[in-house]
Amino acid sequence: MLLVQNVSKLYRLYRTPFDRIRELNPLRKAPLHTDFWALRDISFSVERGETVSLVGPNGCGKSTLLQVISGILQPTTGRVVTKGRVAALLELGAGFNPEFSGRENVFINGEIMGIPRTEMERNLPLIESFAEIGEFIERPVKEYSSGMYVRLAFSTAIHVNPEILIVDEALAVGDAVFANRCIRKFEELREKKTTVLFVSHDLGLVKQLSNRAIFLLNGRIEAEGEPKHVIDKYIGIVLERQKAFEQSGRRPHLASSHRHGDGSSEILDVSLLDEGGRPCGIVSSGERVTIRIRTAFHRACVEPMVGILIRNRIGMDIYGTNTNIEQIDLGTFDTGEELDIDFAFDCWLTPQHYTVTVATQYRDGSSHDWLDDVLSFQVVSRRQAAGVTDLRARVEWRKTVADESTTNA
Repeated sequence: MLLVQNVSKLYRLYRTPFDRIRELNPLRKAPLHTDFWALRDISFSVERGETVSLVGPNGCGKSTLLQVISGILQPTTGRVVTKGRVAALLELGAGFNPEFSGRENVFINGEIMGIPRTEMERNLPLIESFAEIGEFIERPVKEYSSGMYVRLAFSTAIHVNPEILIVDEALAVGDAVFANRCIRKFEELREKKTTVLFVSHDLGLVKQLSNRAIFLLNGRIEAEGEPKHVIDKYIGIVLERQKAFEQSGRRPHLASSHRHGDGSSEILDVSLLDEGGRPCGIVSSGERVTIRIRTAFHRACVEPMVGILIRNRIGMDIYGTNTNIEQIDLGTFDTGEELDIDFAFDCWLTPQHYTVTVATQYRDGSSHDWLDDVLSFQVVSRRQAAGVTDLRARVEWRKTVADESTTNA
């Protein structure tokens, strides 16, 4: 059983790390921080054998809530009560030591959870079989691809016989074969009366696997209940935000669903341009488009990164890249200097609504300025295709005639 009672999580945001030290001065009265509530008064319970999904836009508090429930973060207020062994698979990269082999990490995870080594040795063949990483089980985890990593992490989590399984969006990096295997495993866990709490942007998966869904928005529970009804409300709010943005026209300040960063640089303008360089909100599938970002630097910066991320109407990541991935060195910027940068690509997306998220960052991935869903656009096409990309498959066919010759005995 899992019980969450009046859980809130507060972060204090400082403009610079030095401000945190300056605020300790007993002679200073004015605070140097702003309060950010990642979670506010979250309460719900999950019964034994129940599967509950958390849905909501990026930045709404889903991952923070899972970390609080898993014991990684302490809540500012409220409490979490769990009964039974808890196994958690959170963001990619958490839980494994990259220098150790896959086998060694499996045993270390077992020791952390208090499982005898003899039991982990019995489970190891099952873990290896489910993960399907072959001889890499003996190699250091730092050599793994993201797919190999998450397969081993998920396999380890489900084979320690947990009473409560907590899974973040980590399964999104797996391939289709692994995803189907995980779905079957979730169904087996349900039959075994294992409690499952998971986050997913795949709303079809939420409907298929969940007994109940919880919609988080701005750190609060916006809706809770039958998955279909909760998802309908979620999609409705997303579409309302997009419609309001499209009808507002050009505004003096950029609007986004969530903005964060330390302010070393500031994104001043983001625009989507057609092939002729004109601003556009409707794009024909396959059309050449450009995302143009204008940034001002408020502090000197060496080798900053600039990136884009396209999501569909339900918040699923469709495509993202940045200057580091594209191996572009932007050099050094002094205070007051500005940067204009274009990301141009052929927009082979299927007809639906999409949003664009942009960011300026340090080399380590921490943000100067990050704007979620800063603009939206619609893709139109005379062709209809399933999914989110139109790969323009080339179809060849031929009629074959069966051999009508007979053999006489």
